[in-house]
Amino acid sequence: MDVRELAVRDAYEFIPPVFPDQRGFFVAPYQESAFLDAVGHRLTVAQTNNTVSRRGTVRGVHYKDTPPGQAKYVYCARGALLDVAVDLRVGSPTFGRWDVVRLDSETLNCVYLAEGLGHAVMALEDDTVMTYLCSTAYEPSIERGITPLDPELGLPWPSDVEPVLSDKDADAPTLVQAREAGLLPRYEDCVAHYERLRKAEA
Repeated sequence: MDVRELAVRDAYEFIPPVFPDQRGFFVAPYQESAFLDAVGHRLTVAQTNNTVSRRGTVRGVHYKDTPPGQAKYVYCARGALLDVAVDLRVGSPTFGRWDVVRLDSETLNCVYLAEGLGHAVMALEDDTVMTYLCSTAYEPSIERGITPLDPELGLPWPSDVEPVLSDKDADAPTLVQAREAGLLPRYEDCVAHYERLRKAEA
């Protein structure tokens, strides 16, 4: 398993080996030992989600109030998508920065986003299936969002693909509006949470 840290601090790409044969192929998208070595603690999985999306569908930018927040481990089980990590943590050295990884069902590479980071995806093909492991369960009262079309944020959506958004995502505030309203997580709270997780491994 190859691992690299993204330009957004506390986000990683995991690239597992793929083993093809005459039947197809085998791959293990999540491997605890590689995850533990990279992140410093195990991944708690409270919920697993699947989405099926038509080409151009954008989901996000989503995040949760932190604490408790929600970490995600994401891969593409069918088709292809752009996975974007956005640093929404006020006070972070990479606040407002984003990085993008193409996920697809051939390489089965994965992205991990720690609590406090924003997450957005765009499906590049019809019937794209995204699978993601979540550290906490769905909790409507603390679910938040930033519009993925925020011009100042400038997320890297392809110009030749028409974005398809839910009403909720289309009506979400910009990054500046969310910050002014006090809706964004604080970096110091997130770091304290990460340290608690790592200490639990000691």
